[in-house]
Amino acid sequence: MIKDEVLSSFKNKNVLVTGGTGLIGRQVVDILSNAGANIKIVSLDKIKVNNKAEHIIGDLTSFDYCKEITKDIDFVFHLAGIKGSIEITEKKPASIFVTILMMNTNVLEACRINKVKKLVYTSTIGTYSSAEIFKESEYRLDSMPMEFTSWSKRMAELQIQAYKTQYNMNNFAIVRPANIYGPGDNFDPKNAMVIPSLMYRIYSKEDPLMVWGDGTAIRDFAFSRDVAEGVILALYHGTKSSFVNLGSSKGTSIKELVETLHSFIDFNYKFDTTKPAGFPRRVMDISLAKKIIDYNPTTSLADGLKETWNWFLKNKDEYLQKKNYFTDNTF
Repeated sequence: MIKDEVLSSFKNKNVLVTGGTGLIGRQVVDILSNAGANIKIVSLDKIKVNNKAEHIIGDLTSFDYCKEITKDIDFVFHLAGIKGSIEITEKKPASIFVTILMMNTNVLEACRINKVKKLVYTSTIGTYSSAEIFKESEYRLDSMPMEFTSWSKRMAELQIQAYKTQYNMNNFAIVRPANIYGPGDNFDPKNAMVIPSLMYRIYSKEDPLMVWGDGTAIRDFAFSRDVAEGVILALYHGTKSSFVNLGSSKGTSIKELVETLHSFIDFNYKFDTTKPAGFPRRVMDISLAKKIIDYNPTTSLADGLKETWNWFLKNKDEYLQKKNYFTDNTF
């Protein structure tokens, strides 16, 4: 939970949330609207997530538009991004790379020009090089990110560092979240990540559910509301133009993930050991975030999965109202 003194600092403040209809964004919007903030959501999704917030359909790849929407704004949560499955990322990297690069550059520069008081930028675990444990102090600028498209995320981090060097700006914070899941996730069967993909296939009665690998691969699955709280705390406390990790504080094997789903959903499953399992272990060290922004994720895997599943059952087709960068032939 976020302390009252933090939440009260947002009362009557003008807050812009880019990607406010997304996985983290809708949670940020709910928390801050309850705290009395005046919220504008800008997104290309045709979804309304909160009756207290103003929803704006807008394209962040336009610099003039970004300058317009950031005027008279106190705080900006720059959460807009594009998520793609491994297959989509490999086949259509330009749709991700170019769009994210344009959005990030425009939003950050517009906020600098309009003198936004505070901004938090949501990067990704993918900006790290492959490792078993990800720790901020072990990051090296000359390292290769895990995915080519993550260069676009890393470039925005460098843009913020450049502001600090040239303008002595410390009011832009950066977070690197782990593998996020929760209500509002992308359940598009052609482009879903691990958890929504499994849930969609379970709902579609795949029998048995075929899970790639032997189930031993370990990942850091962070619940969206916990990460949203971390994002809010990062903006409030600041990260001095550097970044902090936001994860779950523990690793979960794919086997444990499937078994947890099986504990409250009736389905058959089988591990396909002829398929690759992926990198053996990827977990975030969140000790720095705990120390400097008071980050404390509390949602158990079981509770998070149950809440996500129940949301999915009521909103199975929401993904059809979301902007799809992979079918619109943007590039």
